[in-house]
Amino acid sequence: MKYYIIAGEASGDLHGSNLMKALQNEDRNADFRFWGGDLMQSVGGTLVKHYKERQFMGFAEVILNLRKILGLIKFCKSDIDQYKPDVIIFIDNSGFNLRIAKWAKELDYKTHYYISPQVWASRAGRVEKIKRDIDAMYVILPFEKEFYDTYGYEVNFVGHPLIDAISDREQVDEMMFRKDNNLSEKPIIALLPGSRKQEITKMLGVMLSLVDDFTDYQFVIAGAPSQDFSFYKTFIKQDNVAFISNKTYDLLSVSTAALVTSGTATLETALFKVPQVVCYKANAISYQIAKRIITLKYISLVNLIMDREVVTELIQGDLNKKRLKKELITILDENERIKFFIDYYDLEKKLGGKGASENAARLIFQNIQDQKETK
Repeated sequence: MKYYIIAGEASGDLHGSNLMKALQNEDRNADFRFWGGDLMQSVGGTLVKHYKERQFMGFAEVILNLRKILGLIKFCKSDIDQYKPDVIIFIDNSGFNLRIAKWAKELDYKTHYYISPQVWASRAGRVEKIKRDIDAMYVILPFEKEFYDTYGYEVNFVGHPLIDAISDREQVDEMMFRKDNNLSEKPIIALLPGSRKQEITKMLGVMLSLVDDFTDYQFVIAGAPSQDFSFYKTFIKQDNVAFISNKTYDLLSVSTAALVTSGTATLETALFKVPQVVCYKANAISYQIAKRIITLKYISLVNLIMDREVVTELIQGDLNKKRLKKELITILDENERIKFFIDYYDLEKKLGGKGASENAARLIFQNIQDQKETK
């Protein structure tokens, strides 16, 4: 069968690549055409557009790049029409994907969604559009199924793909990792400032402001695959700072603590059992708009899944050197760290076991097969 997959950022590329591998196991004749990244491209098929070409964060950034976004939407529709897939699979990235889904459904394409848009966080009215335009939804957070149930929309909880991505990776030899990356023997504090330039610009300077106050630790920046070192270099003013690109999981596996930009990385850090402080600062206009439409008590996935404050969230004005230093001191305290480990294990139980990609692939393939047989 022919699969057209649309993913929009580094995490979507990771989950998309694992879904593609699982689909290949279900369907020996699987043919892929996709919007994604290097990981999806390594599986096979045709990469149409790399996610690096359309990374826009926040309302203001979207408005400023609206002409480019509309051009990409138009191109995507044309490309789908030429390819004529058996199914279109959307991965997160709601702003772009829901526009394509509306058009695709009107033309009777089969529309499946893997990793739900965060409609539970804001603009819940989008659920009606999802019910109208999406044939099948596969969710990865346990509370999402309950959320959709309240709207009379039946979805499939398949488990979280990060469980697979983390448990299936090769174990890291810490001594070799330190040697290969020119790291000292000091305990490591990982800095995860996000993957988009806007995020990194807002977050990294504040994170690095702590370096001279924690000289007994080695600070290491986790570089995103979408950004070059030359961009990060402009923020680094101290000697006790290292940079490692595209090895975030390896870095987390040997880290003592982490300062993490809100997003998927907060959950990844928790699954590696690393105590963390969650950081978030946006464009002032985007933040004011978000404040008015987001209805959640928390912004980090860790706290949302646990439905209580497990990790401290420093948002906008609270993300400053004084507060960040105080919270970092706290998570380095041994008694506090024990609480983190207990909470993190409970979190992992809530996410279910392994096999999210396989579960989703099996359901997608079977669904399309059944529809073909009933025609």
